[in-house]
Amino acid sequence: MINLDDPKKLRPLASQAHQVAMNMLRPISRKYDRAEHEYPQELDMLAAMIDGLSESGASSGAGASGVRRDEKEEKAGVKNGTNLASVMSIQEMCWGDVGLLLSMPRQGLGNSAIASVADDEQLERFDGVWAGMAITEPGTGSDSANIKTTAVLDGDEYVLNGEKIYVTAGGRADHIVVWATLDRDLGRAAIKSFVVPKGTPGMRVDRLEHKLGIRASDTATIIFENCRVPKENLLGSSEVDVKQGFAGAMATFDNTRPLVAAMAIGCAKASLDLTRDLLEQAGVVIDYDRPAVTQSAAAAKFLQMEADWEGARLLTLQAAWMADNREPNSLEASMAKAKAGRVGSDITLSCVELAGSIGYSEAELLEKWSRDSKILDIFEGTQQIQQLIVARRVLGLSSAELK
Repeated sequence: MINLDDPKKLRPLASQAHQVAMNMLRPISRKYDRAEHEYPQELDMLAAMIDGLSESGASSGAGASGVRRDEKEEKAGVKNGTNLASVMSIQEMCWGDVGLLLSMPRQGLGNSAIASVADDEQLERFDGVWAGMAITEPGTGSDSANIKTTAVLDGDEYVLNGEKIYVTAGGRADHIVVWATLDRDLGRAAIKSFVVPKGTPGMRVDRLEHKLGIRASDTATIIFENCRVPKENLLGSSEVDVKQGFAGAMATFDNTRPLVAAMAIGCAKASLDLTRDLLEQAGVVIDYDRPAVTQSAAAAKFLQMEADWEGARLLTLQAAWMADNREPNSLEASMAKAKAGRVGSDITLSCVELAGSIGYSEAELLEKWSRDSKILDIFEGTQQIQQLIVARRVLGLSSAELK
């Protein structure tokens, strides 16, 4: 029979992440929501602790870092590895605070891009970096295939020119994974990713955005003007395979989308837990042994939200499990991201409504979570983009056939 419980070997990790979220992130959550662009110094100690656990083998995937299974595990047939560990721990950390997780040193989404595409030499060379990921550009939005930033080979270096917006941790990360095209005439197949160290001449952070949510995490606009990077910093192969198309670059999203889905699940769970307590204090009893139609409207709404949340959680675990077992998961990753992104926004806002004036005020964190969750339905591909990808995969159509 199907076992829907979390793997036993990963439960201690999830419990540990929950304790960190409760004791270290949640207490400073409001502080850094109000102090936008101020770096959370408390995270340095937490990052050092996670590094120590990772070195001792006691931790795996404690944040949004790269997820790549060890070759020895691969040969030994080890299943339910680092991808599943990452989504489970990220869920718990985002129960504490999404913006603070995104501010964690060496836990950027660019790290997942490195893990997805880099060769073995690059993995070793970029081990321990904090990498933001620069994809979005003015005018391109969710259409990653229409990237205009160029990378031209000049001797032993690539010269990058272009503008990237909405780069998460772009002002704090020490490296940026930049998506650029080698030849615009060759279309999406020519899009590659480059690791650019912060401080490289020709690269500058132009501004930091003021945002609705995840204010603890900075979001930057970065300009590249004749920015030279060693050709060895192109992740993976430099060959342009027109037949393969965008598949190589999109492999990054198959890794990162379940991570973002896990963020939405964690934020939504925080709202559900607090709302349940507030309802109980108000005398609203949620009875799991009675049909929803026989209970109060508030209890029935809560049961429906919990069911939606569970569906999103299971989809996310499935996408991560498939990645760990080297099964193609593009469809499942987009399904998880679409479901979790929508559910996260719906649940956090509905919890604000159920809690009334308490939910709308700063007396509790419900209003903050409703603001934080919205971005999780947008970045790494919007709700509409995910639905389009799912439709293409289900119908067996290409991007040219279904736009």
